[in-house]
Amino acid sequence: MTQLAEKYDVFQAIADPTRRHVLQLLAASDKPIAVISAHFTISRTAVVKHLHILEQAKLVSAQKKGREKIYTLHIDRLKEIEDWLQYFHLFWDNKLAQLQNIVEND
Repeated sequence: MTQLAEKYDVFQAIADPTRRHVLQLLAASDKPIAVISAHFTISRTAVVKHLHILEQAKLVSAQKKGREKIYTLHIDRLKEIEDWLQYFHLFWDNKLAQLQNIVEND
């Protein structure tokens, strides 16, 4: 694996709002670069750079079909984020239960 391929992890990839928007677009269906780019005011080149980062994090993959690249979302890679957030979900459930107990006992 090259250094470039290891440059971005899932958390770094979703840190940018543009990349999160790209992921939302791809959640509905696979799309070519032209369709993805049409949703943004930034240049097609900038969108391609964002897609490259998402590819490095293995959140999307591209398949060449004719003259176009079609991008596909790999939703299973978001499991890492879900697992990380689960810890905080449990933390907040515990804190909210404590708050409820305090409020009800006052």
